[in-house]
Amino acid sequence: MSLLRVLLAIFFPPLSVLGKGCGSVVIVFLLTLCGWVPGVIGALVILNKPN
Repeated sequence: MSLLRVLLAIFFPPLSVLGKGCGSVVIVFLLTLCGWVPGVIGALVILNKPN
């Protein structure tokens, strides 16, 4: 997880998980619509998962 991805996860969560697949982007986008904090947490969890 790079510093750029972490910063993107904080400021625009759906953009940070763009390379993880369409489903991840949709999930993080919906979480961000529910609130900024759930979107950030979801993005950081997805970015922290090993592939």
